[in-house]
Amino acid sequence: MHAIILAAGVGSRLFGDSRSQPPKSLIEFDGRTLLARHFEYLQVFGVEKLTLVVGYRKDLVVAEAEQCSPPGFLEVIENPMYRGGSIISMWYARETYRRGQDVLFMDADILYDTDIIKRLIDSSQDSAFVYDDDLDEGDDPVRICLRDGNVVDFGKRIVGQFDAMGEWPGFMKVSADTGPLIAASLENYIEGGQLMSTYEEAIRDVVIGGPDGVFGIVDISDLNWIEIDFPEDLERAREVILPKLKT
Repeated sequence: MHAIILAAGVGSRLFGDSRSQPPKSLIEFDGRTLLARHFEYLQVFGVEKLTLVVGYRKDLVVAEAEQCSPPGFLEVIENPMYRGGSIISMWYARETYRRGQDVLFMDADILYDTDIIKRLIDSSQDSAFVYDDDLDEGDDPVRICLRDGNVVDFGKRIVGQFDAMGEWPGFMKVSADTGPLIAASLENYIEGGQLMSTYEEAIRDVVIGGPDGVFGIVDISDLNWIEIDFPEDLERAREVILPKLKT
């Protein structure tokens, strides 16, 4: 399996935008950066290669990544337009989805229980989102919408009638068959000049327009995780989530 981590962003919602704040992937918890934790867990669960997309303060991120990587594990891709939409970073990694193998995708700014990765990799679903039924209020969370147990919509600000709606913690497994659909959707946005879009919009187009049941879900509602976007997230990560983690 090949992993993708996006670690190009500025993190302005967390730190402001002084142009000197640390990349979010280098925030430390118990003496280990988020990035070091990701690298360790991916190797424990047998991921063979990682594509890391960098941008903001890339030299710091690459130095940490190289220190954590065995030979042949790391592929670095630079996104020089890292102040654009998140779709640009995923677009730079698009060829990874066309290499004919399963892909594990994740953001860099998440502190989480390692069982999230294990369940996703071990799942019998060819392509799947992790799913938490404890959906936060507001417009920021990415929603996964289910009808008759099937994923029928995905994204923010979703409107409609569904049997269930949960939150996407930012991890997905993409099969070798679904990967090219993701890559083509990303290209549609970039070629159309929609550079401030989010990558979730491109994924949603595959959910809506792809084969029925193209994505399943892996329920991780009993596990601990947090995406670190705002100062209150960082405080909760340190004070609440970290003490609960298995490793």
